[in-house]
Amino acid sequence: MALTAIASQLCHPTFSCFLNPSKILKYIPKNLTHSNIITRRVATIAAVNTILLARETMFNMDVASAFDFRMTVPDQTPEEAEGTIKDHARELLEVKDLIESEQWRDAQKALRKSSSYLKQDIYTLIQAKPGSERPPLRLLYSNLFNNVTRLDYAARSKDVVGCKESFQNIVVFLDDILSKL
Repeated sequence: MALTAIASQLCHPTFSCFLNPSKILKYIPKNLTHSNIITRRVATIAAVNTILLARETMFNMDVASAFDFRMTVPDQTPEEAEGTIKDHARELLEVKDLIESEQWRDAQKALRKSSSYLKQDIYTLIQAKPGSERPPLRLLYSNLFNNVTRLDYAARSKDVVGCKESFQNIVVFLDDILSKL
C-alpha cells in the first residue's frame, strides 16, 4: 500500500503554487549557486540576441551600402578624373566669393562638396602615376587638403584672416599639383 502511494505520487504529482527550493536545488550540482544559474541564463540570452542582430546586420544590404569605399578603391578611371578635375578645381576656387561675402555655412557646404570630388580626382590620378613620381605628388596632395581643412575650421569660427591665408595656400598648392599632373 505504501508502495502504491509513492508510485501514484511519482506518476501523478500534485502541483501547487509553492515550490520548495530545497527540492529544486537537490537536483542542481552543488558547485552551481543561484547567481551562477542567473548569470548563465543572462549570458545565453545575450548570445542569442547578438547572433540574431548580427545576422540581421550582415544580410541587410542597406547597411552595407551605407559605407563609401571609393577613396580606397576608386571606381573612376584616370581619363574620367582628368576630364572632371578642372571643373572641381574651379568649384573649389569659387568658394572665395562665399567667404568674402561672409556666408559661412554656404561656404563650408560648397567647400566640402567640391573638395571631396577634387580629392577623389587627384587621388585617382596619383595612383595612375608610376611609383617613383607618387611621393612628391602625395606631399602636395596632403598640403592642399590640410589647407582645405584649415579653411573649413576658419570658416566655422568665422575667422576672416585665417580663411584668407588658407585660401591663398590652397591656390598655390592647387596650381602646383595641377601643373604636375
